[in-house]
Amino acid sequence: MQIKPQRAAAIALAAAVLAGCATVTTPTKEDPWEGFNRTVFTFNDKVDQYAVKPVAQGYVKITPQPVRDSVTNFFSNIGDVYIAANNLLQLKIADGVGDIMRIVINTVFGVGGLFDVATIAKLPKHDNDLGLTLGHYGVPAGPYLVLPLFGPSTVRDAAGYVGNYFANPISYIDSDAISWSLWGVQLVNTRANLLSATNLLEGAALDKYSFVRNAYLQRRQFLLTGGNSGSLPNYGDGAPLPNYDQEGAGAAGAPAAGAAGAPAAPAMPASSAAPGASQDTSGTPAAEGAIPASGTQAQPPVDSNGMPSPTTVPGGQVVPPGRYPSLRLR
Repeated sequence: MQIKPQRAAAIALAAAVLAGCATVTTPTKEDPWEGFNRTVFTFNDKVDQYAVKPVAQGYVKITPQPVRDSVTNFFSNIGDVYIAANNLLQLKIADGVGDIMRIVINTVFGVGGLFDVATIAKLPKHDNDLGLTLGHYGVPAGPYLVLPLFGPSTVRDAAGYVGNYFANPISYIDSDAISWSLWGVQLVNTRANLLSATNLLEGAALDKYSFVRNAYLQRRQFLLTGGNSGSLPNYGDGAPLPNYDQEGAGAAGAPAAGAAGAPAAPAMPASSAAPGASQDTSGTPAAEGAIPASGTQAQPPVDSNGMPSPTTVPGGQVVPPGRYPSLRLR
């Protein structure tokens, strides 16, 4: 029985998809659907490589930079609408009011949003969406998910796309031709703004899928926590300090053995006793300032003027200070 070329191509495509959807040997906790996600990622990458990216490159060549900036400002001004809504939903009143002021200023004084006058007026641009709002109220992110044509996401963020669509003013334009045209221009303009970043990604990343996944998840976590992820190590006063005492080197000024939290200094052999150190009758060197067996206080060495002389450190040896300053990251 002969198989037609069309059917053979369909079988080969199905086999490739099934191979891509195969279970990964060691999936991560955040990406249990890695096999499926890699298949969709490859599909999106091919669509971008052969369709979206060439159009974006042509758009850059035929469109002057000031015009592209105005297009970016126009869609950014529209995006401030649902950013303001999500800031208000999260009870970030100051940010929400600032976003509304941005919309008014850019729409009135920026010729419908073609010019970003609000930034010049010191009104910062925020970044928010319904996925972050859901996360703000405790909805877990769920597994990492790559959506066809939309790219990286999570289960929570994918649900947020629906709300963002209805919060976007473009969705309420009666004319389908105008609405879809605006969506298309926004897609091409956004892709054009990312050309340099994707070129860097293609040249630097060994595994594009893993790089994009990790970058997306880290950025979403950063936006959700406001940068206070609490992932920094603890450098408080209670952190134990390393012992820098070298074998054969006395620790001048180090805490005595048996003090709370202070390690005992290593014993010095008789042959490596520091100059100026006294010895008892057994030949064991006694540290300066230590009490001999007889119970009398050993006197520190003095110079010709009768003043205490500084401790001499033999060459090639380093004596660390008795107390180390603690580090605290603010």
